[in-house]
Amino acid sequence: MNYYRTSALISGICCILLVSNIQAQDKLYPNEFPLSAVTLLDGPFKHAQDLNIETLLKYNIDRLLAPYLKEAGFTPKDSSYSNWLGLDGHIGGHYLSALAIHYASTGSEECFDRMNYMISELKACQQNNGVLYPEWGKGYVGGVPGSKKLWPELKSGNIGIISDFWVPWYNVHKTYNGLKDAWLYAGSEDAKQMFLQFCDWGIQITAELSDAQMEQMLEIEHGGMNEVFADAYQMTGDKKYLLAAKRFSHKWLLNAMKENVDNLDNKHSNTQVPKAVGFQRIAEIDRDTIYLHAAEFFWETVSQNRSLAFGGNGRQEFFPQKSACKDFITVREGPESCNTYNMLKLTEGLFRMEHDAQYADFYERALYNHILSTQNPEHGGYVYFTPARPGHYRVYSAPNEAMWCCVGTGMENHGKYAGFIYTHEENVLYLNLFIPSTLNWEEKGITLTQTSRFPEEEMTQITIDTDSPVEFELKIRHPGWVEENSIQIILNGDTLNKESKPSSYVSLDRRWVKGDQVIIMLPMQTHFEQLPNVPDYLAIMHGPILLAAKMGTEDMDGLVADDSRWGHIAHGPLVPLKKIPVILGEKSEVFSKIHPVEEHGLKQKLQLTTPEGADTSMILEPFYAIHDSRYCMYWLSLTESEYKDAIDSLARIEQRFITLDKRTIDRIAPGQQQPEADHRMKSSNSESGMHQEEFYRHAADGGFISYTMTTGGEEDMLLLIKYWGNEWGNRKFDILIDGEKLASENIAGKWNRPEFMNVEYPIPIKMIKGKQTIEVRFQAHPENFAGGLYDVRIIRSE
Repeated sequence: MNYYRTSALISGICCILLVSNIQAQDKLYPNEFPLSAVTLLDGPFKHAQDLNIETLLKYNIDRLLAPYLKEAGFTPKDSSYSNWLGLDGHIGGHYLSALAIHYASTGSEECFDRMNYMISELKACQQNNGVLYPEWGKGYVGGVPGSKKLWPELKSGNIGIISDFWVPWYNVHKTYNGLKDAWLYAGSEDAKQMFLQFCDWGIQITAELSDAQMEQMLEIEHGGMNEVFADAYQMTGDKKYLLAAKRFSHKWLLNAMKENVDNLDNKHSNTQVPKAVGFQRIAEIDRDTIYLHAAEFFWETVSQNRSLAFGGNGRQEFFPQKSACKDFITVREGPESCNTYNMLKLTEGLFRMEHDAQYADFYERALYNHILSTQNPEHGGYVYFTPARPGHYRVYSAPNEAMWCCVGTGMENHGKYAGFIYTHEENVLYLNLFIPSTLNWEEKGITLTQTSRFPEEEMTQITIDTDSPVEFELKIRHPGWVEENSIQIILNGDTLNKESKPSSYVSLDRRWVKGDQVIIMLPMQTHFEQLPNVPDYLAIMHGPILLAAKMGTEDMDGLVADDSRWGHIAHGPLVPLKKIPVILGEKSEVFSKIHPVEEHGLKQKLQLTTPEGADTSMILEPFYAIHDSRYCMYWLSLTESEYKDAIDSLARIEQRFITLDKRTIDRIAPGQQQPEADHRMKSSNSESGMHQEEFYRHAADGGFISYTMTTGGEEDMLLLIKYWGNEWGNRKFDILIDGEKLASENIAGKWNRPEFMNVEYPIPIKMIKGKQTIEVRFQAHPENFAGGLYDVRIIRSE
């Protein structure tokens, strides 16, 4: 790795940059301790952090930099990663952030050297963009494919051009964050100046756009661009950045949230969460109560009403409406890791402003049960979707293979565990998380060591080391999962009489001396939580920890994903829900069916009933400890009177669902951003919408829709389209495969039935022989519509 070292002075200036790091973090997040001030001690979080550095160092840095060099007119030193080429550049920004974060957390010189190499290469790209493209490129440092076509068109007011590219603002947002984080966590002044020049570029590109044009542009996923400019304002005090932050705030979401209106049904989850992160940052730096209330209501809506027991949200990347929440149990694609990454950012920000323990409660739940569980503890691979479907499994990435968005956030996640354990405000120290660690509070001249095996043990211990007595107030979180007045605090051997309530802080305000010791007893209770809007499905929790059961290791296809475009989806066979054991009896009886396996520890035995009516049991353990296995985190809970009818009904529904799933080679969900981008959609005179709570897309008056679909090299196949069975008007269109007509269709008045209809079109072998992919095109006749299309699949013949 010697070629990453920009000079022999790098190692010698580490300590200087660590001081700069402290100053930088104070300037942006004044309540946080620098990551370098908190050292993780042995436990699952330290293991994850250390393993993540090993994983990061396996990536080919020149391949990550290739898109930036290409767009800046240089010859790349290596090829771009092929997976998700249309989004080329987004992982590079995450990787830069991850290097800075892990350097700050551990002092890793390898991460530091790589970070500086990236900054030097990106600086050259930024400078050359200004030379090559003086009309629009000054300050630009992005890897968006086709930048020289996109940005000048957008600057001139052609908002529609953005639809021809894959979420370009989302893409560059990762580079913005990477540069900011290189300054924030590792003290790079070069990165800071590049970040601010990049912000000036963003302002220049959008300067002539009207408010209406900005709102139209922000309908496309754009990451947390409002957060970027809010950060720039806090760094500089220049009002132009605050104005830009507000211009980049999507008013469709802001206006609804400030009025306490939940408008998130069927909206792409990770498009919305970063917007709310930006709302919070604007509120924090500008004391704008409208933005604060919008951020608070968004957090409350998602964390309390739309999140699963492990803290994740969204299915198939979208927030479902109430009537569709059972999809969590049926579909493969559960909550996305990126959503929780961003929800934790929002949670941290709101806590900075309000110090409310409910934020720390959610943070703990999501950190242990989701974020920690998204790294394979053996090889370090990252998880995209975490299915909640009983009996399914997760797949993991491999270095230099899959370049998913959740690989990017995964690179960062496991270096930030030390960031929220302790926070401070003036003379107050908040103990938020019970994670073994050492805090060096340099300002107070103390070292605080937290020793704990939590959650394996229901306690944690704090020991103070200081050369001279020091006064400060220690606030200890009374978690929401500990009953009122049940937390026990023992100071130097004496039990304190402290009244406290769940989701609050217990205060110890005193003069601390060397050797002071605080033991905190945290009694954990087992309880269940219902799946949102589906009360028959229960998750078992012990304290904040989700308990789940292993369900075997059969047929876990693609467990470690390859470089294929959809390798992040666990595509192995679905276990029929009718085969999953159930909790039988009244819900009040659930606790009588759960028994500890051992006196200490988290493992529990759950008594269940098989679909055949036989008694059985399964071992529950922390979900974060289950890997390389099928699992069950939600259990169907039925009374005896409900049992037979429910199982029979489940079997009927599942038969149709699983049969179609087994026949499916490739599938598109029209009208949804990610599946359409995945399938390289092209269109003319086309729009999407919702009907009967399902997405659709159609093309009008001679327009078209086309998708690139996978055949897998098979030949005995059909094209299946789902239509609404009561369409009217002019609905004549042609279906073509690679330009050759497959069928002419007219669905107006064809069925006159108010239900969805699946139509199968046999594909002649001559159209697909020897092909791995085909282009499927829906061509509207003049003055007619093609569609609506609600589901498009390539399926095998029965």
